[in-house]
Amino acid sequence: MTDAQGGPSLGPTLSEWISARDETERHLAAAAGSPVDAKWVQRLADLLATERSWQDQYTDLLALGSAGGHFPSSNR
Repeated sequence: MTDAQGGPSLGPTLSEWISARDETERHLAAAAGSPVDAKWVQRLADLLATERSWQDQYTDLLALGSAGGHFPSSNR
């Protein structure tokens, strides 16, 4: 997973992150207007954890090219 310059390739990780976000969105949309149960909540928690994991991996890859190898913290 490297790009033409020999560094890490961001595309596959970004693609997986977007895929995880889409799956989370589909899960939320499927329950719109209906009551949720413990199984639904657990699935949502798992999806959000997966999405966060891909987001962290993508951020870490971006940080490799920044000064000091650290991505700046958010102002949010």
